Amino acid sequence: MKFTFTEKKMEASENLRAHTEKKAGKLDRFFKEESEAFVTFSTERGRYLVELTLKNHGTFFRASEITSDMYASVDSAVATIERQIRKNKTRLAKRLREGAVEREIAAAPVIEPEEPEEFEVVRRKHFSIKPMSVEEAILQMNLLEHEFFVFRDEESDGAISVVYRRKKGGYGVISDDSE
Repeated sequence: MKFTFTEKKMEASENLRAHTEKKAGKLDRFFKEESEAFVTFSTERGRYLVELTLKNHGTFFRASEITSDMYASVDSAVATIERQIRKNKTRLAKRLREGAVEREIAAAPVIEPEEPEEFEVVRRKHFSIKPMSVEEAILQMNLLEHEFFVFRDEESDGAISVVYRRKKGGYGVISDDSE
């Protein structure tokens, strides 16, 4: 597993990095090929926050944990991702082991204006939109803990679509039919 560490408002010790690599490295057994881990260490009001994101052939797993001990935060984040994988085991089984994950999928961009009258773009993301089923898109959205996800719908000949979580429960799909 390839690790990328980021530190905000603190410096992570070599022991903490080694602990993180050891714990998160155990998740590599779920994947057919080597994956990437992006780890962010930070402090917030005297508590320690760990954000762990795993990427394997375009499938993302994300966990964020905050505790009073950085090592406990790391352990908890790894356990959360392991639960995500186990919870979605049947849905992910094909993609994790049969190589169907070999799609480059990235998070949908989130743009929030700071002022209602000003439309200042504060963040811009670029990503390729690959074909997948609606179920795969919902799974990816849930793994990223996002409210919506942009994808190309395999069932609609690659039409750009958006799945989103409805406030009253369930999911919705918005599709492009401008052909």
